[in-house]
Amino acid sequence: MKRRERKSAKRKWIPRVLLLVIVCIIAAVAYVITQYYQGLSEAEEGQYKDDGTSFIPFEGSEPQFGEINVLLIGSDTRGDENGLSDTIMIANYNQDTHDIKLASIMRDTYVKIPGHGMQKINAAFAFDGPELLRQTLKQNFDIDLHYYAVVDFEGFSKITDIIAPDGIEVDIPHQMSEDIGVTLEPGKQVLNGEELLGYVRFRKDGDGDHGRVQRQQEAIAKLKDEAVSVHSLMKLPKLLGIADPYIDTNVDNRTILSIGKGLIAGSENPIDTLSIPVDQSFQNARTEAGAVLEIDLEQNKQALQDFLSADTE
Repeated sequence: MKRRERKSAKRKWIPRVLLLVIVCIIAAVAYVITQYYQGLSEAEEGQYKDDGTSFIPFEGSEPQFGEINVLLIGSDTRGDENGLSDTIMIANYNQDTHDIKLASIMRDTYVKIPGHGMQKINAAFAFDGPELLRQTLKQNFDIDLHYYAVVDFEGFSKITDIIAPDGIEVDIPHQMSEDIGVTLEPGKQVLNGEELLGYVRFRKDGDGDHGRVQRQQEAIAKLKDEAVSVHSLMKLPKLLGIADPYIDTNVDNRTILSIGKGLIAGSENPIDTLSIPVDQSFQNARTEAGAVLEIDLEQNKQALQDFLSADTE
């Protein structure tokens, strides 16, 4: 009798456990949907609310050997059709080691843009969006890009405030105010989203674009550390809702999930960085395109290829 009673009790527990699991799944789905649409409501009208309609198709190649190269573009359209790409980066993600590398291309780098002759590299995005920028990087540096993501700066501050609600600490070397919409005083400061946007965009000093690129890389590294924390993961659905109207990308959901899992697995790995042009490989010049960086193309091409292909120590 006792054995029969135990079997009977076990059979009664099975449907209860299944019911509990179903309830938890429904609650989790409801939470994700609610947070996502709350984020959308806060985002209002972003430049890229209709993904996949802003640009001509991106002809990126298929990833090879677990290496994913994503073209990251920061754009300040201000109502223009495309606007100039203030920020150009190549993010390299290794699916095996979970390492991330970030190569920044300075916007005044003087290169040949297919169909447009010699121009500043940031003009490629204004001419014909991410695809022409991809072609430009391929032609000049022989780099294969698999995906792209365009971020409108209007949404950067909102995304930052969700990832890091307590702000991001930086050490400001001097006062920054010209052309960034805020005034930042020197010294260690904790910046909110709007202030951090000003910090990464400032270039009216002796360092020019070199300093700005370094600050952009610093900010991304710190935001990445915040993004893999527990409190940020809980806010991920809301973050996706807020970010959606401000980001246009062809990265599919499966790849996003894979990269997200890898970021968590490799959360202790620092981001390795590079700036193009590298030191001692360029000179300032003035051309019909304005003030440019004339580069040793072969030296920078080799440096970028070595950086993206080499194993991170």
